[in-house]
Amino acid sequence: MKYAVVYESATGNTKMLADEIRDTLGEENCVCFGTPGENMTGGAEEAELLFLGFWTDKGECSEKIRQYMETLHGQKVVLFGTAGFGGSEQYFTQILNRVSTHLPDGNTVTGTYMCQGKMPQSVRKRYEAMQEKAPQDDKIKMMIDNFDRAASHPDGEDLHRLRNMIAELNAE
Repeated sequence: MKYAVVYESATGNTKMLADEIRDTLGEENCVCFGTPGENMTGGAEEAELLFLGFWTDKGECSEKIRQYMETLHGQKVVLFGTAGFGGSEQYFTQILNRVSTHLPDGNTVTGTYMCQGKMPQSVRKRYEAMQEKAPQDDKIKMMIDNFDRAASHPDGEDLHRLRNMIAELNAE
């Protein structure tokens, strides 16, 4: 099966998933790998399956990925992404559902994968500044705790789950 991996990664988390997809499926059948508009080798339109990756920005994919999605026609797409906040499957499903609405009619989502991803240290510093102004705010404490939990992601278990999802797609 010819496949393509097109992604955008702000902090390296989504790129880690993209690399894992290519490592799992092998380079010989990869007709396109890279970010939209730059660093992309080959053309995704040749692929039988397009893995489309994004980082989450306020519960959505980036503008660059949205614009790329709007150019797709007749593709089988596997959406994959990372989100700094979360860890809950319900939250990830909401993100994937929002992102999938950017695919024009005629494209088919054949699989999805999301996991938590580490955030830049500047985010924690912003949370700490918020906590200094409101030390009793439990929501801010929860945000700092989430930041600390996310620091190790994507981890080995996240990559294992991604490989399992790919194996299930290949079995179909």
